[in-house]
Amino acid sequence: MAYDPFAWTDDDARGRAASGLVRTLRPRPARADVLDLASNDYLGLARHPAVTRAAADAALRWGAGATGSRLVTGSTLLHADLERELAAYCGFEAALVLSSGYAANLAALTALTARGSLLLSDAGNHASIVDGCRLSRAETVVVPHADPEAVAKTLDARGGGRALVVSDAVFSVDGDAAPLAALARACRAHGAALLVDEAHGLGVLGPGGRGALHAAGLADQAGRVAEGVVATLTLSKSLGSQGGAVLGPARVIDHLVNTARTFIFDTGLAPAAAGAALASLGHLRERPELAERAREVARALHSGLRAAGLRAVTPDAAVVSVRADSPGAALTWAADCRRAGLLVGCFRPPSVPDGVSRIRLTARADLTDVQVAQAVRTIVETAPGR
Repeated sequence: MAYDPFAWTDDDARGRAASGLVRTLRPRPARADVLDLASNDYLGLARHPAVTRAAADAALRWGAGATGSRLVTGSTLLHADLERELAAYCGFEAALVLSSGYAANLAALTALTARGSLLLSDAGNHASIVDGCRLSRAETVVVPHADPEAVAKTLDARGGGRALVVSDAVFSVDGDAAPLAALARACRAHGAALLVDEAHGLGVLGPGGRGALHAAGLADQAGRVAEGVVATLTLSKSLGSQGGAVLGPARVIDHLVNTARTFIFDTGLAPAAAGAALASLGHLRERPELAERAREVARALHSGLRAAGLRAVTPDAAVVSVRADSPGAALTWAADCRRAGLLVGCFRPPSVPDGVSRIRLTARADLTDVQVAQAVRTIVETAPGR
């Protein structure tokens, strides 16, 4: 028999094909002639001239890469400026920038728990949170989706010790917002900490796009987020760049600097990405109405699709999910939209925790009403069975 230690991958590939779950890389050109409702560029800042110029200037000044981990040579004054501005805008004492939002979640979950502590994770949380829970060595309990009563009961039944509750602020599949105020009350009543991933909240929810924590009333008059709360976020969605961050009390951030492996042993965020994110944050400060426009576009997409009889889920932020009958139907629907000049996301198992396939739209603040109407028309006309 020929030596072939990876023959098993062929069996796996056949299984994926039979289930309609094959994933394919499709490199896009620099400029595409399609309407994009698939990216996470909620505010349309990824190509904003001031943002791309800031990225180029940062690369020219600081170099193409960070050159090392943040604790060696990878921290620049630019990283420090970005951390200071992120913390101030989001209402936290301090922030720590990492190379991705995924790395930020792994850092927070592994550094803020330990063997013997309790970790409660919403059933709808993102894969980065799921993986962080697995790596944490804490006793992890997956609680029903968006159920603060289940969180309170689980915390009440624990035998003492440290506890951390983690939830997406806005869930990436259906675009529904977590009941953060109720979760915070449960945590406070039981002495637990709350970790919130603001990936889909920053730039879309709260006054001026300050995030879901602000929208939920968990910040005071001065904009400071309540005690006992830590947030993670990504720079790759509303800020149109790349990277991630953890935000919280200064002593928590200092703890991560000293203990979080995805911070200590990873090369720092590239200066171009840090510069772009800083410029985007400045633009958001100047144009706080962008957050409301992104939500307005999401509502218009949802309204048009529901009026046509499609199963569109009511959006709490900028994600609009439209359910399909099967993985194959979702894949065909997305492909037909693409041929008609519209890019949409296609979510199928195992990316969806409930096993329901969907096409997924991301509203953008820079879309015109004409483009929104065009998108609705295309989705309706290409819907399976129409």
